[in-house]
Amino acid sequence: MMIYDVAIIGAGVVGAMVARELTRQGQSVILLEKASDVATGASRANSGIVHAGFDAKENSLKAKFNVAGANMMASLCREMGVAYVQNGSLVVGFDQEDQQTLEGLLKRGVENGVTGLALLSGDEVRALEPSLSEDVTCALLAPTGGIVCPYELTIAAVGVAMYNGAELKTNFAVSSITEEGGVWHLSNGEETVCATYVVNCAGTHSDDIARMIGDDRITITPRRGEYILLDRACEGLVSRTIFMAPGKMGKGVLVSPTCHGNIIVGPTAVNMEEKDNTSTTAEGLAEVRRLAQKSVKDIPFGRGITIFCGIRAVGNTGDFIIECPRPRFVHCAGIESPGLSASPAIALYVAQLLQKEGAVLSIRADFDPHYTPAVHFRHLSDEEKNDIIARDPRYGRVICRCETVTEGEIVQTLHQLPIPRDLDALKRRTRCGMGRCQGGFCTPYVTEIMARELGVDELSLTKSGGDSPLLLAATKTAKGGTK
Repeated sequence: MMIYDVAIIGAGVVGAMVARELTRQGQSVILLEKASDVATGASRANSGIVHAGFDAKENSLKAKFNVAGANMMASLCREMGVAYVQNGSLVVGFDQEDQQTLEGLLKRGVENGVTGLALLSGDEVRALEPSLSEDVTCALLAPTGGIVCPYELTIAAVGVAMYNGAELKTNFAVSSITEEGGVWHLSNGEETVCATYVVNCAGTHSDDIARMIGDDRITITPRRGEYILLDRACEGLVSRTIFMAPGKMGKGVLVSPTCHGNIIVGPTAVNMEEKDNTSTTAEGLAEVRRLAQKSVKDIPFGRGITIFCGIRAVGNTGDFIIECPRPRFVHCAGIESPGLSASPAIALYVAQLLQKEGAVLSIRADFDPHYTPAVHFRHLSDEEKNDIIARDPRYGRVICRCETVTEGEIVQTLHQLPIPRDLDALKRRTRCGMGRCQGGFCTPYVTEIMARELGVDELSLTKSGGDSPLLLAATKTAKGGTK
């Protein structure tokens, strides 16, 4: 049985960044993911904000890795072909108490090493963002804040790791961990993977993984966050990310542009017991609408195209839990906000911890840090569109009309690592089905292409893995055959 250098449990953004970094440093790596694709947990459903770093408590891991990771994000995204926009952020307040909170955030941000912070009056901030409510009396400007697509970042980082030799096992839910003779054995009940080192990046289930090695010090509280996504027709409502002055449960409801031109509004913050319940609620969505309109006026919620819920992994220490509880085993637990921003810096720190545990790390001369996502036909010039269609006519066949995704893009994506094997996985890579109709028109064509290119029966395709079939049975066509 092969013994990998490192097994990483969880293929969210932290696990992905750790895999990328460890393959860069010469380790044989295997990623173990319980779902059918990468980026299906918190890395699929979050705000996509690269935080400037003014919110985390001074000298905490959150503060240290937030600022360092945010400084790395632009260059990483360029290398991996991931959209990143340094659009800046604003934290708005409504009274004297909020003014004092913002003054505290300014002081904390300066101590954390955040540059360019400034306090603004209500009139000054409305001059920057005219859609802000007249109730806003003050704001903290953080020009170094940014936005990124969290699942595209995760997919690209896993892709880089895999093209540099890492392996990925999906549908592998670790159910037991044992150690024997300096080797960790990770089983899902049917198959066992062996590795010298293990990194626990299991998100809301990282405390479950910890208990498998006898460590019961970690407790993860799942925190529900519900969102509303608005159509691209709302682009320009705000140009910066608009936060509310933070409270005990987080940074409040935000209103922000996305890298793809939509407007995202949310999230709520409700602690719960179920770790995988991503259903939305009428009460939660009503709360999103109510609070968002306190900051931004005239939000066109009638142009909402989808709603969703993400689950944040809130640890019991108030900080990231990144440590070695046992020899050659690293926890990356309680990685809530600003975990996305911090993920590149967390990966470097994990490499340092493994090195202290005996791993022999050396940067590979042949490591290729680049990832090239499929061509986005919609963003090409007319000349570029004509050129690519001349070379491959499939790029001239539009499958998803809302997002102008072509057959050529879909085919290209279906042959890129990590390979998407269900409809939502392809959607996250191409945006096919991400538009106003949410796949109502394009899904039959997409499933036909997926079945053909992956060499599978259409009846075997699922929406999101597991028990989520797209088609239940064949039906007779008008000519009497089967389809």
